[in-house]
Amino acid sequence: MKNKKLLGNGLLLLTAMIWGTAFVFQRVGTENIGPITFTAARMTLAAVVIGAVAILTQRKEMASEKATEAGKNRSRNTVIGGICCGTFLTIATILQQKGLVYTTAGKAGFITAMYILMVPVISFVFLKKRYTWTVWLAVVLGVTGMYFLCINEGFSLAYGDTFVAVSALFFSLHILCCDHFVQLGNPLSISAIQFAASAVISFVAAFIMEEPGIDQLVSAMVPIVYCGIVSGGIGYTFQMVAQKYTDPAIASILMSMESVFALIAGVILLDEKMSARELSGCVIMFAAIILVQIPSFKRKK
Repeated sequence: MKNKKLLGNGLLLLTAMIWGTAFVFQRVGTENIGPITFTAARMTLAAVVIGAVAILTQRKEMASEKATEAGKNRSRNTVIGGICCGTFLTIATILQQKGLVYTTAGKAGFITAMYILMVPVISFVFLKKRYTWTVWLAVVLGVTGMYFLCINEGFSLAYGDTFVAVSALFFSLHILCCDHFVQLGNPLSISAIQFAASAVISFVAAFIMEEPGIDQLVSAMVPIVYCGIVSGGIGYTFQMVAQKYTDPAIASILMSMESVFALIAGVILLDEKMSARELSGCVIMFAAIILVQIPSFKRKK
């Protein structure tokens, strides 16, 4: 079990690095293609790759599940979980991609990390889970950090920051959905189904709200390939598998490190710069992200 936990922690840290650097590719991709079309293309690519891996590696398991009632329930939960996770992932990704048209990769990374703070709030309101005062202090710190990071002079929220902030809410719902279904179904198959569902939803939305074209896809091919195969297919599959073996508190901290990698990647690869006010907001938010996990360690102890 120790080896599995160590593997899970390593996968989540690698996932955080993949997701953080993906903000750079998403930012570049917004220059040549609509956000919904970009999301549809990357999700389709991820669905093909992960779907093929799932079929090739789990044929025997899929066949055996059809023979028993428990197996049928597991298969049913896998399909339902994939569709539910895919729906939340689609909304979150499209909103995030839309926001990246108007904001920086580093800033978007830190705002997205707010999902770590939103999870306990949603759990308290809808699942009636109780939390200590440190969690609510972390929420206050997170809102304060968001203020320094996003609110400009005259108390106005930047256009792109608003989309990214709302996307963080749907990413938190995606995490809660994954936590629920990954224990009831097959993690790899759930990942493949969620990408397939996301691709279908995104393409329908793209043809309604945008004008997809082959030239757009070709011009954004490199960002699409990275976000589809590496960030989407590999990253989210790592998350699905790792959450089955890793303590939730440790997993949350490791996943939140994507904000740090996003900031570093934005500065190094895109020469992005942040003001002292925005950097202060990042520091406050990161402190909140770490603080919100402390009660989990205490409960475990």
